[in-house]
Amino acid sequence: MSESKPNFLQRIAAQVFPKTPDFFALLDEQMAGVAQATELLLEFTETGVAEVANRIRDCERAADEVKVRNLQILSEAFATPIDREDIYRAIIGLDEVANYCKATVNEMDVLGVAPGKHELDMAVRLRDGALALKAGYGKLKTQPSAAAEDCRVARKAERNVEKVYRRALAELFQGTDYINMFKRREIYRHLSNAADRVAHCADTLQDIVVKMA
Repeated sequence: MSESKPNFLQRIAAQVFPKTPDFFALLDEQMAGVAQATELLLEFTETGVAEVANRIRDCERAADEVKVRNLQILSEAFATPIDREDIYRAIIGLDEVANYCKATVNEMDVLGVAPGKHELDMAVRLRDGALALKAGYGKLKTQPSAAAEDCRVARKAERNVEKVYRRALAELFQGTDYINMFKRREIYRHLSNAADRVAHCADTLQDIVVKMA
């Protein structure tokens, strides 16, 4: 049996009050791509395999396409289930995490730097923060108040990255191998920046949770 077509009043109502996009699902999908990028970055810092670096680049490109799509949907949306500015901040912030994952492997390639123990330690904590964000964004639609704990875990992960970052710098700036110092510092800085973006995303998520309470 064929589905009945909407009547005149239904068509008018659809034009005046268009269906609100499921931004919870859109953000959850974007977060999944970001989490995958951090998982791959962890794998790369463990193995140094070039193919994994290429997968990170592919993942970042896919994440960028999702970002562009989500921004377009947001700009055209008649209404949003949560604050429009918070959705925008979430979309941009999540994309920046993926960008720094790609920037890290790109810089390592250009500078000829292989991953070491500090890169691995920071990547582990960065991945943990991203997974906490993924869990939190996944709870927004059904149990937003439960996402507050995920925000705390994500911010803690950022602080842990910063602790490793400071230890790594203190160890790095010993001796006289200045070229290696400046090369390696660039890599540490990208990982630190990625963690900083995770913390910003956690703050955005926390704002959403508070407003939905």
